[in-house]
Amino acid sequence: MIQLQTPLSIPFLFLPLLKLMAESLLFSSAESLLGKLASDAFQEASLAFGVHRDLQQMKETMELIRGVLLDAEKKNPQSSALSEWLIQIKHVFSDAEDIVDDFECEALRKHVVNTYGSCSRKVRRFFSSSNPVVYRLRMAHHIQDINTRLAKLAYQRNMFGLQVIDQDTRVVHVREMTHSHVTPSNVIGREHDKQEIIKLLLKDDHGQSLSVISIVGMGGLGKTTLAKLVFNDPIIHACFPLRMWICVSNDFELRNVLIKILNSAPNPNRENFNNFETEQLQIHLRNTLEGQKSLLVLDDVWNEDRARWDELREIIDVGVEGSKILVTTRSHKVAAIMHTKSSNSYLLGCLSEKDSLSLFVKYAFEDGDEMKHPQLLKIGEEIVKKCGGLPLAVKTVGSSLFSRVDEKEWESVRDNEIWNLKENEKDILPALKLSYDKLPSYLKPCFASFSLCPEDTVIFGTGVRMLWGALGLLPPPKAGESMIDATQLLHELWSRSFLSEYEDHGGECRFKLHDLVIELAVYIAKGKFEIIKNHNPKSYKNAHHLTFAANNLLDQTLLPRSLRSITFPRGANNEVFLNTLVSRCKFLRVLNLDFSEYASLPRCIGKLKHLRSLSLLENENLTELPDSICKLQNLQSLILNGCIKLQKLPKGLANLVSLRCLCITTIEPGCPEKEIASLPSLELLGFYQCDNFESLFKGILLHTLKRLTLIDCKSLKTVPFHAIKNLEVLMIFNCNKLESSMGLSNEILDSRLKLLILSDLASLVTLPRWLQGSANSLQSLVIQHCINIYELPDWLPTLNCLKQLEVLYCPKVLSLPDNIHHVTNLKVIDVTGSSELWKRYRPEVGEDWHKISHVNLVWQDYQSENEKELTVKS
Repeated sequence: MIQLQTPLSIPFLFLPLLKLMAESLLFSSAESLLGKLASDAFQEASLAFGVHRDLQQMKETMELIRGVLLDAEKKNPQSSALSEWLIQIKHVFSDAEDIVDDFECEALRKHVVNTYGSCSRKVRRFFSSSNPVVYRLRMAHHIQDINTRLAKLAYQRNMFGLQVIDQDTRVVHVREMTHSHVTPSNVIGREHDKQEIIKLLLKDDHGQSLSVISIVGMGGLGKTTLAKLVFNDPIIHACFPLRMWICVSNDFELRNVLIKILNSAPNPNRENFNNFETEQLQIHLRNTLEGQKSLLVLDDVWNEDRARWDELREIIDVGVEGSKILVTTRSHKVAAIMHTKSSNSYLLGCLSEKDSLSLFVKYAFEDGDEMKHPQLLKIGEEIVKKCGGLPLAVKTVGSSLFSRVDEKEWESVRDNEIWNLKENEKDILPALKLSYDKLPSYLKPCFASFSLCPEDTVIFGTGVRMLWGALGLLPPPKAGESMIDATQLLHELWSRSFLSEYEDHGGECRFKLHDLVIELAVYIAKGKFEIIKNHNPKSYKNAHHLTFAANNLLDQTLLPRSLRSITFPRGANNEVFLNTLVSRCKFLRVLNLDFSEYASLPRCIGKLKHLRSLSLLENENLTELPDSICKLQNLQSLILNGCIKLQKLPKGLANLVSLRCLCITTIEPGCPEKEIASLPSLELLGFYQCDNFESLFKGILLHTLKRLTLIDCKSLKTVPFHAIKNLEVLMIFNCNKLESSMGLSNEILDSRLKLLILSDLASLVTLPRWLQGSANSLQSLVIQHCINIYELPDWLPTLNCLKQLEVLYCPKVLSLPDNIHHVTNLKVIDVTGSSELWKRYRPEVGEDWHKISHVNLVWQDYQSENEKELTVKS
């Protein structure tokens, strides 16, 4: 599971900024809650419980307050009264969300009883609840209390002069306008990037009159600086007689952009274009561009409206062959809209540590003074590592230390977060926060959850999707639409350059987060997500999400009743604390007990009816689970892999009607496959170290399952592939008795498989024929540490959707199929550790390189030299 990060020590200076950030999450909470109240399912439930009128009143008052929140965010909440008012709104919205979730839980409980109880008295007794009349009266009282509090808060808005705003018209901070001048000696570490961009600008476009090259990357990377270096290079001067530079930023209104371009072009008559109509402007600009090979730099583009871009392009494309547009943007979507081919989109990377240190020294010391202060330089090396290769972060920190020689000041910067530095508009915090400000409201809570992510770690999309689902961060679908897939939200965050090294393997994606992106998320989520490093209940009394840094803190912490998620420290074994948590925090959604030392869980855990995620990863002392876990009809993920002493799974698994993810390690002799097959929502299923399982899914079908993982199941022999109709991801590791035919022999079935990983399978000598049934779906095929596989079959190129092929540490595979060039969608071939393949297909020099020359990337790990070589074909 994802772990929380080190907390921030934020000085009083930054409190106003924090309040503004908290309010933007508050607005997102209001949007989400109103979406739930408006859903058809909830409307039906509210009528069934007889509280429809009261809930409708709650919804109407919340809509009023939501509009007021927008107006409040336009004002800087300097007064303590306004701040307190916003805190009260946060509390009442939180309580209202708990009420809404409680109704959903009760409706789901009734559904389970009505569906399964009619044929089983045990189920009725198992899910017995309080008198429905008493429940209705109690909930009606809670709703009335919330409505009273909401009405009071809505009335109090008049104290602050707040007005209702129907639409989100908040003005996002805009960075200041840029210019084209640069002093090259002040730029470090970008020479290679400059040459690559120049190559793209000079590349022959085979008669195309106007093409676009984009520089894409997160805020603070130096995209504008790189564009300046290119713009002022003598080669570019010689090649493009007409060069123009404009900073676009938020303003992509056609008339304004035309004026900016004309003002940047030579103007011998000194005309004032501000008085021109759009028609006059386009005529004048086309005349200016006519007959001249030109370079136009559009810096800091945010426009994602393709129609606006097409309108501009029609005007500036005057048919001069070789003219180019150079775009800088944080958005991959912008690059795509502007018709930038993947080969013309340059993803700017971070600086190396060496270049970062050189840049830091330039800004932190007078010329040569660093040699006089070797201890400061040593501290500076540690500071630079925290900047993660972001030039703007390096400059920000270096400038803050300029002319300071007190080691304690340097150590303070090293030991605290960059956000604690005094800021100005050109520094790193405004640069990164600008990207956050531009996020739609439904993405802001998702981004804030990145505060839970560890630094410098590969993150898998599945884990993030489960976390978002458990915390209720996925936006409710609009009328007539299906549930929003979290993969779409991850892709949107990637397109805005929040995710690094993003790879989509089909059915699964993986990525990293820059350290400063995580720190920004922690900064934004402060007050809602907290790490307990010492005993100070006041600091987290209103928190919804807690993680504990040390085991000894479990003895003394008073837990907030409103807690939604909690992460225990490694080695936790305090039973009294766990019992207190379960009995006190009845609205808990996520319980993370990874690497704990509990032998069992309290039976009263079945009362946590709001619980959606329970993770017991690597609990090696766990021997049993209470059957009451199966009362958790809201539970979406149950993680039990690594529980090597678990005697058996709890009885009644089939009652977990919301379960989507189930990962199992157990020493029981057989799998309760009939109960698993009865789970109506199950999508991800994993068996880990289940050494006593010999077969799975005999005589049953799994219609909903999309992902199956089998790891270290040493006795497993048979898994009928045809029993899993809709499987998209299959991963098999170290299951050497498993028949690779998967019960199909030479039979080929149509399948939806997108990702297949076969690892550490000594019995595998060639790929099973059933894989041909995935010809129209398989996107990634990974074969690793299969020491006896000796060939890739001739039918492999029939997998026409294949984008990524990895043959890792398979020494007996000597060649790829001769017709591999027929796989036209193939983007990546990775032959790490397969030395014979590398020799044969080595770029430009391998005897069969021409057969895979259409592949963009070939990567090889030279074990003997302990280094990696990356070859990119332009």
